[in-house]
Amino acid sequence: MFSPQLSPDAILFDDRADAARQLAQLVLKEAQSIEAPFIVYALPRGGVAIGVEIAQAIQCPLDILVAKKITRPHDPELAIGAVTADGHILRSLNSRLPGWQEAVDRAQTKAKEQLEQFQERPDITATDKIALLVDDGIATGMTISVAAQALREQHPREIWICAPVAPAVLIKRLYDYCDRVLVLAAPDPFLSVSRFYRSFPQVEIESAIADLKKTLQN
Repeated sequence: MFSPQLSPDAILFDDRADAARQLAQLVLKEAQSIEAPFIVYALPRGGVAIGVEIAQAIQCPLDILVAKKITRPHDPELAIGAVTADGHILRSLNSRLPGWQEAVDRAQTKAKEQLEQFQERPDITATDKIALLVDDGIATGMTISVAAQALREQHPREIWICAPVAPAVLIKRLYDYCDRVLVLAAPDPFLSVSRFYRSFPQVEIESAIADLKKTLQN
């Protein structure tokens, strides 16, 4: 399942569609022997296309779960925590800083605003189901971990974290938040998710909304 040793310029996936197909096959292989209902939760925006493919492969509902990085105003790329739209918070070790609450509020507002854009969603919960949390890649693990933390309150049977690629050093830590981790590759070193894709454009919110709507119509 893991390919930890990769050259710095290794390309694993042509694009998100390629990664989605490969990950869906892995999930299907793991899921087909389990007699339990499944539900997929995708992290917008990039995770939605991945989630669509997985939900179709295992024939289950798809919903979204929004979490945002908590960052300092002067360094928006450095995550010091993560928060979900409904207020679940995950802190990094150095997050007790001046301005922390303001940073949390900014991130949660962004999460709420994004969630409101997905007006059409399935009326279903994760209770007693196997919930699959899906993204197009994991870098720090903060957003998908806080999403799992929030999802646990719905009392799912299990939570699986699924992504095409994640850092090898994170895998063990992810198990603090879930029951199973499914990734196609866990490279070391790991600088960014995008380096493992040949094409990794930003996903527009309109595209993610349209992808979710398609699953509701099918």
